[in-house]
Amino acid sequence: MLIAILFILILTLGGIAITYLFEKDEPLLWRVTAGTIIGQCVFGTILFLMSFVFGFGTASILIAAFVMLVPIAFVIKGENKRILTHDWAKAKGKLEGATLQKFAAFAYYAAFLIFFVFFFDRAMIVTAEGIFTGGSNNLGDLPFHLGIIFGFTEGSNFPPQNPSFAGAKFAYPFIADLGTAALVKLGAEVRWAMLVQNVSWAFALLVIFERFVFRLINDHAAARLAPVLLFLSGGLGFLWFFSDYAAQSKNIFQLLMDIGKDYTISQEFRWGNSLITLFITQRSLLLGMPLTIIALGGLWKIFSPQTQRTREESGAGKRSLLLLFSSSPFLLGLLAGMLPLIHLHSLLVLFVVTVFLLIMRPAKWGEFAIFGVGVCVIAIPELIWSITGSATRAAEFFAFYFGWESAQSNIVWAWLKNTGIFIPMLLAGLYLFYKHGYETGHGDKPTRGHKKRQKDKDVSPIDSGHRFNLLLFYIPFAFLFVLANVVKLAPWEWDNIKVLIYWMVGSIPFVVFALAWMWRQNAFGKIASVIALFVLIASGGLDVWRTVSRQHNYRVFDPDAIKIGERLRFATPPNSLFLNAPTYNTAIVLSGRLSLMRYPGHLDSHGIDYKERESDVKHMYRGGLAARHLFEKYGIEYVLISPEERRSLSPNESFFGSFPVVAESGEYKVYKVKNE
Repeated sequence: MLIAILFILILTLGGIAITYLFEKDEPLLWRVTAGTIIGQCVFGTILFLMSFVFGFGTASILIAAFVMLVPIAFVIKGENKRILTHDWAKAKGKLEGATLQKFAAFAYYAAFLIFFVFFFDRAMIVTAEGIFTGGSNNLGDLPFHLGIIFGFTEGSNFPPQNPSFAGAKFAYPFIADLGTAALVKLGAEVRWAMLVQNVSWAFALLVIFERFVFRLINDHAAARLAPVLLFLSGGLGFLWFFSDYAAQSKNIFQLLMDIGKDYTISQEFRWGNSLITLFITQRSLLLGMPLTIIALGGLWKIFSPQTQRTREESGAGKRSLLLLFSSSPFLLGLLAGMLPLIHLHSLLVLFVVTVFLLIMRPAKWGEFAIFGVGVCVIAIPELIWSITGSATRAAEFFAFYFGWESAQSNIVWAWLKNTGIFIPMLLAGLYLFYKHGYETGHGDKPTRGHKKRQKDKDVSPIDSGHRFNLLLFYIPFAFLFVLANVVKLAPWEWDNIKVLIYWMVGSIPFVVFALAWMWRQNAFGKIASVIALFVLIASGGLDVWRTVSRQHNYRVFDPDAIKIGERLRFATPPNSLFLNAPTYNTAIVLSGRLSLMRYPGHLDSHGIDYKERESDVKHMYRGGLAARHLFEKYGIEYVLISPEERRSLSPNESFFGSFPVVAESGEYKVYKVKNE
């Protein structure tokens, strides 16, 4: 773990330096967390490029890390050094002099950090009985990511082929796992490397999202509620929990320690809690979302007339190409341009938001254009690379599909059931924000309680112009919700959640505004606010508690699978091609070798037509002359026979018995079927 922590700290230093090149007015905590994300994203992208020249290995990793430190040279002198010194002094001042407010802020961040450690510790569990996961939805995703990571570290899989569909370019955004592979290559254990990364990314998302919401609504207390709603999102499943409680004999505490099912994702519910269905399973989103929110914050600054840029930046296009390419929008665009290999749906979200903002604010076309040029410089080459030679069929990503996961039921009830009172609270928040806000008296009549709120250090005034601009800023997020309910944006319809989660990100500021507004009214308002918050997070809280409290372990690999994986690393060449059952947890994952085909669910969700291979896999396990021809057709070198193959494919073991065994453990055998 120490190796992973130290290396990420090194990358973070470079990332912090980069924040000073495009953002002059953020606190040090934001810079550290944004630097964590930027450092690992930029490092992963540079490592990807270096690996084409030197191969994936220690040399490429160290070169990429050295390049990441170069931006520090631009921060230790001039104006950036002055800003850094000011930020450091301001941060020290916040730590001096104990007050209740300072303690509460520290406790808030410390509690989340500890929570993230306990939660993501459940992503991968290694015991003498095998490899497990504590996440009920991580059973298939954990081996998928391990296959990518070990493919880099043990399988010489560079340039990357799809480890689950050998011979095709790997079009899945893999920068998150490439960074993990770098830590493993330097000596970190994969479990600890993933844990340190996941915790650092989640904590960064917390701080970046909180700051983003504060920038929008100027309310510290409400902004600190925003990550709570994001991480504990859920619908009305808690009502089903209380129904289950009433139907059995356990007391409430006994039931809470033995929750038998999820209450945000099931046959009944499809939204899912963000932590258990997205952030623990889709590591690319966990890395990509904070980077995207950083970019969204930059777009808000361009869009909002109240946040004018410096004269040098606003006139850059007229005077100097050098100023143009050193401007904040361009640098921010370069960072966002890395998204195709980090999280592609996040890039789609940025595209939609930017187009809408440009249409609504055409006078800012120059800055939006500079941002777009920066995105294209990185994104277009990455997109061309990933599309060329990929087995993914682009047509599978777009089709009319009304109602998302509510296609077979009443759409209004489906969304109410899945998100609870979130949408009603959103509508209330939009109305309250436009109608009231925190008036300053600049052309507005003060609302009830205005004088009290003026004394509240957590609240800053919002004039009517800001309110109107923010409501306009929300329009593209509302469009994303409509879009995801009309068309499917991925081969698997449920994956529209990758876009819908950004609708939630854009909506939460208004929901927390409504909660804070209710709290500040009177005693009845405080009670209503607490009840509303409970309803918003109860179902998600149940599912997260079920994971954190270690109630269930789901075995992914048994001890023999682990032994076979380790032995194959020594017994077979790194670029070997294996035949195995098309399942998510084949032992070949742990060897880092390529499989002709793995889990159809993953392939289908990536838009890959696997039907012919699936049929050929069955024929090969039947043995005979036809199997030999298919071995030659695909270049199969090794065949795994394990309990899974025996269960699902009934292999002809007498046929395979004529081939030499290269590795064996328990009921696992690997045969070499290709002659030298």
